Amino acid sequence: MRRPYRVVVAKPGLDGHDRGAKVIARALRDFGFEVIYTGLHQTPAQVVEAVVQEDADALGLSLLSGAHLTLVPKVVDGLRAAGVGDVMVLVGGIIPEGDIPALKALGVAEVFTPGTPLPAIAKWLAAALDEQEPA
Repeated sequence: MRRPYRVVVAKPGLDGHDRGAKVIARALRDFGFEVIYTGLHQTPAQVVEAVVQEDADALGLSLLSGAHLTLVPKVVDGLRAAGVGDVMVLVGGIIPEGDIPALKALGVAEVFTPGTPLPAIAKWLAAALDEQEPA
């Protein structure tokens, strides 16, 4: 990594299962990222506010509830409205294959489903953020 990137990891909506989000947050931290975990039951507005306040380079959204096609667009729209639409958005969790193209069309950079190796996620994110970094 060119520098220690800041990543907000968030659990939007009413899903109360955050073990995966905590595992991802720890893996990214161990890889050298600065990680801010927002906790459970965040509204899209709260997620956007955390990204703005933390001056994040990336946002990881963890969704297991099936509400990804409702919540992700609200977060992405909120980021754009707040002037931080360039923040890289990743989605992880129980996401049906058929929904991934719709999420990417919204501007989601990548979708990680269960079973993705943690080092692969960290390496992908580091490379993607390095690519965006000015020379």
